[in-house]
Amino acid sequence: MAGIYLHIPFCKQACYYCDFHFSTSLKKKKELVSCLVRELELRKEELQNEVIETIYFGGGTPSLLSIQEIELLLKTICKNYTVVNKPEITLEANPDDLSEGKIIELANTPINRLSIGIQSFFEEDLQLMNRAHNAQEATECLSVATRHFDNITIDLIYGVPNMSNERWRENLQIAFDFGINHISSYALTVEPKTALDSFIKQGKYPDVDEAVAKEHFDILVAETAKNGFVHYEISNFGKPNYFSKHNTSYWLGKKYIGIGPSAHSFNKTHRSWNVANNAKYIKAIQEGKLPLEQEKLTIKDQFNEYLMTGLRTIWGVSLEKIAQDFGEEFRKELLKNAEKFITQGLLIIVNEENQTEPSYNDGGVLKTTSKGKFLADGLASELFII
Repeated sequence: MAGIYLHIPFCKQACYYCDFHFSTSLKKKKELVSCLVRELELRKEELQNEVIETIYFGGGTPSLLSIQEIELLLKTICKNYTVVNKPEITLEANPDDLSEGKIIELANTPINRLSIGIQSFFEEDLQLMNRAHNAQEATECLSVATRHFDNITIDLIYGVPNMSNERWRENLQIAFDFGINHISSYALTVEPKTALDSFIKQGKYPDVDEAVAKEHFDILVAETAKNGFVHYEISNFGKPNYFSKHNTSYWLGKKYIGIGPSAHSFNKTHRSWNVANNAKYIKAIQEGKLPLEQEKLTIKDQFNEYLMTGLRTIWGVSLEKIAQDFGEEFRKELLKNAEKFITQGLLIIVNEENQTEPSYNDGGVLKTTSKGKFLADGLASELFII
């Protein structure tokens, strides 16, 4: 099984924290969609022996696409690739694009999962982030969307300056009250060269506080658990049967191709990425060329990647898989390096069958403890084999 990701590099305006590739000019949208179609055709051989189980429209803001453009891309995929019956098809959307008419139109397409970028239900937070929608649009779009889509995930950002613990709890409660079955939630992060980075350096914006983010994360974990969510990946919380199949495929190391400017692809041994420039992307595709760079992953790269993704999930890192895929020396090195973090109560080895009982045998699974979850990425980097 494999997945297809389509990057739609357009936004109405730039969020202060965002470092993804996008353009606020829609002048080349029609031209770019034609090139997405062409790239799908050019790359069909890459997945000729795979069955597509997930399709993901990301960005940028895919909800800026017309229904006709969405359907054109989906028809191109079905024509050129082998697709399972009823694949998971996700469309990222912003509340300001989701009028009742647009939601009804989307519900009549093969799209069966909406990922809505709420970020916060409070006006002051949205303004600090420079979001294109307001608090009223956030709730209004969910009122309509939940009547037409069962599978909805929303994004929420925590660790926002001046966001109290109480306001963070209110954000979560509003989501629960709407009956949302999946939440993706991220700490506000200061990425280099973003507007947020510049404002903080100029003293125009308060710096983020990791201690506040940690408090919000702990609240997030506790409140979602109370409401029946499974914390299946560091930033993702889903009720049973509502986990993101597409994102889970990334974490489990399945193959996928990324279509569009800046999109990444992975085939287990190689990783590639398209040029992050709309004009250069369009020019190359129109000339029948793939505007991508590729790197072969060394055995250490593959090990480190599995470690990074595995520790972020409830499935952890299988010691048996390490030995089988990378060799016994990698397993021994991992156990040696993990020992101090196990002693500190940040990592644990559990029995592979039920993943509840501590076990230090060869068939165990290395996972973060509740204490270590927030530190998962840092722990993984400490365990990398360089």
